[in-house]
Amino acid sequence: MIQKYTLHTHTIGFDGQDSVQDMVNRARELGFDTIGISNHFIVNPVIKQAKMYFYAGIGGYRSIYSASFDEVLSRFVPHYEELQIIQEQNPDMKILRGMEVDFFNNAKWRNGFEKAIKILKPDYLIGSAHFVEYDGTLLNVHDLKNSDEQMQNLLLEKYWTNLKNAAESGMFTWMAHLDLPKKVGLGRGEKWADFESRAVEAGAKSKTAIEINTSFYRPDCYEPYPSNRILKMVHENNVPVLISDDAHVAKNIGRHFDEAQKLIKDLKLKSFTR
Repeated sequence: MIQKYTLHTHTIGFDGQDSVQDMVNRARELGFDTIGISNHFIVNPVIKQAKMYFYAGIGGYRSIYSASFDEVLSRFVPHYEELQIIQEQNPDMKILRGMEVDFFNNAKWRNGFEKAIKILKPDYLIGSAHFVEYDGTLLNVHDLKNSDEQMQNLLLEKYWTNLKNAAESGMFTWMAHLDLPKKVGLGRGEKWADFESRAVEAGAKSKTAIEINTSFYRPDCYEPYPSNRILKMVHENNVPVLISDDAHVAKNIGRHFDEAQKLIKDLKLKSFTR
């Protein structure tokens, strides 16, 4: 059976292109019984100094970057209220309130995050890392590509260490797109296997699941996040997996779920129970 729900989606008002109702309608068309809306929850006091903030402005999605928890709450409180209204209008579909959280490993961030979660009460939390902290600023994985090889290696080590810390924190329901740097052609070598293994083992100890993110199924590299090398580690550590489309437009809901389901079967992976 192909997974009949999707929980990693993004909508208008953040960095998605379609409304919540559009996403719900598409999920219904596919025969899904549940959809989770999981917009970005990214909070860091220097986030608006990051290079990607400029490009976010051009793309129209600066709202995914918040410099304070008060700022992010001002976006998520009405967003969750909208989800409740749409749930009432669509009783045949279960609409869950999620968020994709960028993890920052410091006490001040954790304290602010825990207070925000008590207010918002999300149904689930997706852990992720789109940024690397270095020398008082934040670098997006896209910035790594423009660094020299020595700096790339340093930043990739920081990326994987942050991901391991996020996984072992036990804060998250599952972790998103583990090997995200391969999006820009980085981190695919065997030398990164030990770092990958540490992150997977951390998730296993904290009982944090891992997603098979189908958004990287594309002609130049026909595989999901994470790679088969990482998924074999996932199997060895008995970590449960779920399929995520990471849809930013309604038409991408459920994309490549059949290939991902076959991968789960072939690698004998443990399925996540929602």
